[in-house]
Amino acid sequence: MAGSEHFRTLLYAINNLLQQEKYKVVLAIIKGFRNGAVYGAKIRAPHALVMTFLFKSGSLKDKLKAIAQATYTHSRNLAYFVFTYKGLQALQERIQGKSLQSQSFLAACLGGWLVFGDNNHINSQINMYLLSRILFALSRLAVEKGYVPQPKRDPFPLFATLVWGIVLWLFEYHPHTLQPSLQSSMNYLYHDSNIWHNISDFLIYNKPRTGAQK
Repeated sequence: MAGSEHFRTLLYAINNLLQQEKYKVVLAIIKGFRNGAVYGAKIRAPHALVMTFLFKSGSLKDKLKAIAQATYTHSRNLAYFVFTYKGLQALQERIQGKSLQSQSFLAACLGGWLVFGDNNHINSQINMYLLSRILFALSRLAVEKGYVPQPKRDPFPLFATLVWGIVLWLFEYHPHTLQPSLQSSMNYLYHDSNIWHNISDFLIYNKPRTGAQK
């Protein structure tokens, strides 16, 4: 009974602290860290699960370890970045006395360099994902601001044409320039589909099972 009363008192004190306006900036940074960690895990875990079991060889233990490591790295990096970005943004606003667009840009630049500047496959995927979104957003912004005239026709078909033409040309003739995960996906789709020995690895399996091909 006493333990339950202590718990309710502690919970009341915590909730009261969370309502204090003077701690709002610090608490927002802490929650940003929490949200970064959770979101990173939600995004990476299913992706790593599918990619690992589809394209990687090795024991079940090795595969599970690779999934856990990828999920942890993505979750940790996103949590660190959100914490760094929000902290630097709040610091600049406090020093300069007002909120400016440059504060967001500078905070994100420094956070990106510190957290996502390490050249590994997780950071590479995240940075390239963002790059594609940035190019789309900047194109739309350029039209909104009048720097580029509004297209008379939807430019998306031309965009799709160039994207697929370039990526398949790179894959066929310069595959080393593409990300390993993209190479694996394209090998599965375009090269592995050229090889089979019987109905087993034509329809059921991508490649013949060990000992099946004689």
